[in-house]
Amino acid sequence: MALFATNELLLIRHAPADHGGRLCGRTDVPACLPEAGTAALRSLLAEVRQIRVSPALRCVQTARALWPGQSPVPDPRLWEQDFGTMDGRPVDSLPDLGPMPRETLARQAYPGGESFVQMAARVLPALADLPEGPVAVVAHAGTVRAALGHALGDVAAGLTFEVAPLSLTRLRRHAGGWSIVQTNRAAG
Repeated sequence: MALFATNELLLIRHAPADHGGRLCGRTDVPACLPEAGTAALRSLLAEVRQIRVSPALRCVQTARALWPGQSPVPDPRLWEQDFGTMDGRPVDSLPDLGPMPRETLARQAYPGGESFVQMAARVLPALADLPEGPVAVVAHAGTVRAALGHALGDVAAGLTFEVAPLSLTRLRRHAGGWSIVQTNRAAG
């Protein structure tokens, strides 16, 4: 019996990134692949044959570790949010945005970058274009949050989710939209 339904979208956040304490949206850094977590998720996802991936190195490395011998299909629309002039800067040097409503935060963009809402507008068509599944997408926390917000009918609501590295989020596609099956399942 198949573990995943044919209308399931399996979103996997890449393995922990070797970011050195820097904000890495479009900064391309490698993944740190923990063998135990990778092996557990590899076993769970063994039946999945359709794999899409963000072109980011950390995502490609994660996909190759989860599906050795497979060729994941890259889609540049799946890249993480572009943080503009803040990308690559140490996290502890980022400006404090202070408290703001979720909708305002979702529309906030650093100079030269894109807001969460703009990123979601780029990512969501890539997810809608996926074939019948189950289909796995190895991408970023922002990608997973955008999909969750879309399923809830409020893209900004996706910002309320914490998405752990190397975790699985499952959505089901229906004629009327998406439903959330499971979020943030740890690999271990």
